[in-house]
Amino acid sequence: MGRMADVVVVGSGIAGLFIATRCARAGLDTVVVTKKNLSDSSTNWAQGGIAAALDPDDVEAHIADTIAAGGGLCDEDVVRFVVEEANDRIKDLIESGVQFDKDGDEFDLAMEGGHSSRRILHTKDATGAEIERALIAEARASQNLELLESHMAIDIIVESKEVSDEEAIRMFGHPVIDLIARGLWVLKPTGEVEAIEARHVILATGGAGQIYRDTTNPLVATGDGMAMAYRAGAQLGDMEFVQFHPTALKVPGERPFLISEAVRGHGGVLLTRKDVHRLVIANSGFWSMEKNPEQFSFMLKYDKRGSLATRDIVARAIEQEMKNDGEESVDLHTFHLDTKEIQQKFPTIQARLNQLGEDQVLLRDGGPLELGEHALPVAPAAHYFVGGVRVSGQGEVYAQSQYDRPVPYSAGRESRATQVIGLYAIGEVASTGLHGANRLASNSLLEAVVFSQRCVNVVTHNDRRGPLMGNGLEEIHPDGWRTKEEWDNLVEHGSLDELRALLQQQMTEDVGIVKRNDRLEKALLNFKEIQKEVEGIWEVSRPTQELIELRNMIQVGILVTEAALSREENVGLHHKVEHRFRPF
Repeated sequence: MGRMADVVVVGSGIAGLFIATRCARAGLDTVVVTKKNLSDSSTNWAQGGIAAALDPDDVEAHIADTIAAGGGLCDEDVVRFVVEEANDRIKDLIESGVQFDKDGDEFDLAMEGGHSSRRILHTKDATGAEIERALIAEARASQNLELLESHMAIDIIVESKEVSDEEAIRMFGHPVIDLIARGLWVLKPTGEVEAIEARHVILATGGAGQIYRDTTNPLVATGDGMAMAYRAGAQLGDMEFVQFHPTALKVPGERPFLISEAVRGHGGVLLTRKDVHRLVIANSGFWSMEKNPEQFSFMLKYDKRGSLATRDIVARAIEQEMKNDGEESVDLHTFHLDTKEIQQKFPTIQARLNQLGEDQVLLRDGGPLELGEHALPVAPAAHYFVGGVRVSGQGEVYAQSQYDRPVPYSAGRESRATQVIGLYAIGEVASTGLHGANRLASNSLLEAVVFSQRCVNVVTHNDRRGPLMGNGLEEIHPDGWRTKEEWDNLVEHGSLDELRALLQQQMTEDVGIVKRNDRLEKALLNFKEIQKEVEGIWEVSRPTQELIELRNMIQVGILVTEAALSREENVGLHHKVEHRFRPF
């Protein structure tokens, strides 16, 4: 028999570590499973910061900005409680040791696209890394908390139980099936598979940016939680809303590197080569600051906010301009800003530029690119999944409908057969209703910490599942994960690089920023063929991280493509050429 715990958390970003430390603090035996090191998370890569209306007079404006960015599809109740609970959660992070930048005694609040005021708390341009540092330190010092690094979750252990009591018959006219999460199957660093039994299973696995060729996400972002939840019977939603960050550094032969939205919030301007030419002419043939460069930005054709429009608008605009000019990037200019100040404000970005300058010649005269001196070539890259596992306002996972009527998104927590009992999802893996059709910048870290605390409140007060089953897991899976005979017959699979690259390329070309129905249909057929091949390999092969990830990636790719095909309205992050789009 494997491990037993009250709570098992999958993932070690802000959501996973925050909830794990709070569950442990409440006296619950808690296990964190993460497939690499604790710091290998999207949180650690987050540059910009965390949005919070610290001033009570700013609450309504933050709510309005969030709803506007979401294309009118946000759940307003969710938006309200997330914004209203921000202050308390910021205090929690500070108590955990997070150090946000200050200007004297006040927080140094930054501006980002889509926001109507300065409300972004940050630590230079490495806010996520600072949050990770503090929460990892807190986790390592916690009692009742076991940290399993280099352990990969394979699947959720689910018990299916028929319920035929009078209440079920009255509500549905027939017996129903309760789905109960009992734990996880986990791949250990040794290659062995272990069962972790738990009363509560919490998914905090982040997004799935790696299903695309170009992404700002770390290598671990392969959609594991979404795929596992789907296989467990969970309801997923809004999968068509994939946010592409508009300004990822575009350098040949290098992975995309995020150029924080805060650079534009600080005054950075997006310009094409044609824009620069017009700017120089307007300045009497000189490269100077006489004219405001924002006045010459192509972005004003798409939105009156120019370079500070929301990410969906900026990403589509950049892609359109690149197609118009036959270019692979546009330029982010900071020449009109104080060089010393901007390099001090964004040291992580400048350090990366310095590093790239050592590896290749980025300038005609050699040397690295410099903020405040040189234009940065940028292009959109997959960044954030708005959609994911459908959850309640406390992070409880809704089940796929087994009945004549669909399970409502707003179904009450206590409704019979609307949940996968004992399963929760928080952070990017979840679809909460906060973001609608497009995430407002820096709302993701806030969402993660607010929902984590709300989920803690449910988990720590929920005793409905009774004692752990112990060897009773064998009743759910009589043969364990696989029988000894099956295991002995498994083989070592070959390289999966070609299948992975094929998925990433087609997702990028056909399921990207702007889509077409015919290409989506073709992509879906191809993805299902890849899935058949991967499942065939899965049936006969020893599990590896590479195989588990590809299995999850192709499942998420199919869900994204199906969702894109089914939505008929262009809104927010979803745009098909066959349908009219709401005005920029």
